[in-house]
This record gives sequence, structure tokens and C-alpha cells, in this order.
Amino acid sequence: MKLLVVKRGVAIFAACALLLGIIAAIFAKPVADAVAAHTPAAEFTVVLDAGHGGKDPGVVGINSKVGEAVINLDICLRLEKILLRNGIAVVLTRTDKNSLIDDSQKGYKRLDMQARKQIIMNAKPSLVLSVHCNRFPDKTKRGAQAFYDKDDAAGERLAKTLQTNLNSELNQPLLNKSHGCLTGDFYMLNCSPYPSALVECGFMSNPDDDKLLNTEAHRQLIAETLAKGIISFLHNS
Repeated sequence: MKLLVVKRGVAIFAACALLLGIIAAIFAKPVADAVAAHTPAAEFTVVLDAGHGGKDPGVVGINSKVGEAVINLDICLRLEKILLRNGIAVVLTRTDKNSLIDDSQKGYKRLDMQARKQIIMNAKPSLVLSVHCNRFPDKTKRGAQAFYDKDDAAGERLAKTLQTNLNSELNQPLLNKSHGCLTGDFYMLNCSPYPSALVECGFMSNPDDDKLLNTEAHRQLIAETLAKGIISFLHNS
């Protein structure tokens, strides 16, 4: 008789546990659905492309000997944080020092660029910004400059908006002059149908630009300046 009472108690306990589990499941799903339903999707998505990476360092600083790949990524990561704080979704083509594919492969550069294009196409972004640093035989040339594809009207507006901010925040204080944005036949500008711009953040062939680009303060200033231009473009398109 004692054994029967114990078994009956176990059965009752199990039944109660099962009932509580069913009740929890019934009420949990609507709560989860309600949270998802009230989490707004970002109005805008921006793809940030940090140029080069892996065994391709890009332009190397005249004095620093630092490859632009490192600087490009740092600026993109800083820019990502600013855009996220402003409610803009961000997709990075490159998130670390590596290229997007195994760069021991033959033709890895072409494959790397195609991988970047695929990321853009998957993201369906509001705009694409490719971040680079420049070089020029004339070592006195310096400053930041934006480029766009000649057949991309929206990209031209984006580049002009970025250039306006680059001139006011960077070029005028440093150079006492402005640069104009230019057309450029770059893969990242014409590989997708989305508004695209490429920014050369300074000339690493210039000793002064090279020095500045290797400081956190200047890279933060570049990121903040680019963010202003992006936000202005998105809200005025």
C-alpha cells in the first residue's frame, strides 16, 4: 500500500509538471512574437568595404611602412559603431586583417573582389562605401577625396555629399583648400546597382598624411566625417 501511494504521488507530480510546461509554452510564444513584432527593422543598410587585406596590404606609408589595409579596416570599424548608434544597419565586407578568400589561390584578388560583390548583392544596401588610402608620385599631394562611377547618378550625389564634409572637416583645416570629387573606374563602384562611392582618406605617399593616418584621433575624425556625409545622403535622397 505504501508503494502504491508513492507511485501515485510521483504520477501526480509528473502530471503537474507537464501541465505547467504546457501553460508556459502557451504564454511564452505570444510574448516572443510580441517582442519580435515591436523590434523595428533599420530603415537603412550601409555596406562598408575596407579595401585590401590578407597578403595585399594596399598602399604602404612612405615613413610608417604600414599598409593601408590596416588603416582602412580601423576606419570602417569606427564608422560602423557611429552608424549603428544612429539606427543604421551595417554590413562589413571585411571584419579582420584577412582577405575574404584563401589568398594562396591563383587569381585570389579577382575572387576576393567577387566575394565583396556577393556580400553587397546579398545585403541589398541603401549605399556602398569603399574605404581606401591613396598614393601619388608627387609627395606633396595630400588630403581626402571621394570617387564615383560616371554612370551612377546616385553615387555621384553620395560622393559629392561625402566630399563636402571631407573638405570642411579635413581638407580645409589641414590644407586650406578643397578637393572636388572625381569619377573613377573602380570595381567597387560599378559591381552593383546600389549607390556607391569610394573614399581615399589621404595620401600615404605624403609624410604628413602618412603620420596622421597612423593616429587614432585622425582615423576617428575621418569616421565621424564620413558618418555625417552618409547620414545626410540617406535622409535627403
